[in-house]
Amino acid sequence: MANISKQFVYDVRRYLRISHTHFDAEITDLIGAAQADLLLGGIKAAKVEDESDALIKRAIVCYVKAEFGLDNADAEKYRDSYEMLKRHLQLSNEYIEEA
Repeated sequence: MANISKQFVYDVRRYLRISHTHFDAEITDLIGAAQADLLLGGIKAAKVEDESDALIKRAIVCYVKAEFGLDNADAEKYRDSYEMLKRHLQLSNEYIEEA
């Protein structure tokens, strides 16, 4: 797995509406977990590691928003969004590994 860039962590932090860096380690871990889950789902490594891919980025953001923090009233909504995006990616020949 490629390194997660500081810019990508910054972008995800913005989606969480956090301006400080106190939680960057947790955010980085969650990004890595999302990437690992996408890989386990059969998404191409090159796509998973492409931080500029809008669909991959959106899926990762949904995953992080679902899992970030302890009291997250919207966790289930974001978890469902992540799973839906992952299913769509799994149905696309552009995103899945060759069988």
